[in-house]
Amino acid sequence: MKYAYYPGCSLHGLAQEYERSALSVGEALGVTLEELTDWACCGATPAHATNHLLSVALPAWTLAQVPRNGDQPPILVTACAACFNRLRTANYQLWADEGLRAQVEEVAEIECKGPVEVRHLLDILHTEVGLTALQERVARPLEGLKVACYYGCLLTRPPKITASPNPENPQTMEELLTAVGATCVNWPYKTECCGGTLSLSRPDLVYKLVNDLLREAKEAEAEALAVACPLCQANLDLRQSDVERRYQTSYNLPIFYFTQLLGLALGLDRKALGLERLIVDPKSVLQKLGA
Repeated sequence: MKYAYYPGCSLHGLAQEYERSALSVGEALGVTLEELTDWACCGATPAHATNHLLSVALPAWTLAQVPRNGDQPPILVTACAACFNRLRTANYQLWADEGLRAQVEEVAEIECKGPVEVRHLLDILHTEVGLTALQERVARPLEGLKVACYYGCLLTRPPKITASPNPENPQTMEELLTAVGATCVNWPYKTECCGGTLSLSRPDLVYKLVNDLLREAKEAEAEALAVACPLCQANLDLRQSDVERRYQTSYNLPIFYFTQLLGLALGLDRKALGLERLIVDPKSVLQKLGA
């Protein structure tokens, strides 16, 4: 299986371990992700909070670079939840508003040739690879590991954009990790916001949101969190020690990308998964799994 792939800015910067683990897991499962040769930043929150035309034109540039073969919409895969949301939003708006599409084509100097099917890597692994094929490749089951699956606010909402069948209680990540032996805890904060985009403007609010998430995961007896968004991972991982000091508590919850946990189950090397880049030490989890 071969797909056009959009890494976005984070996976080439702060979240290099996410891309490393995503590509490694993809290769192990027969999924080839071919990076677009000429992509642009999706704009994330700053663009759509500043200028609507810019917020559509930036992802539209990338959508125009996706190779086409025949009349069917091409597929573009991304692993970043923010990129996924912005690319799907732009795709939706471009083909719902002919006037906007004409403006975007003019300012971005592109031709919008047709809709693009933007999909998150979670969906590709769940739907195209499938749970049975994943189970067959497990070399080191995650037995005994309790994981809280965290989707954040951008992967499933708004449902008219994301097409999520269950935006308030998604199950894709749980099904993937359960298939490789993990125990996924039931907790109520899986789609709550971590405040990632408020890190500079409202750190006080971010500390509260992060503490709420970590507290609920810990109360659900999770030993680690699994995420699918580099902004969420950075917020929960980098801020955890500050939150512990601020609220005089201890969480010690490693924040894994879901691809890193899948990679461990597939028996992949730690370096291929970028585990050394995690801030909260995953040593206790790795020892438990014999990794």
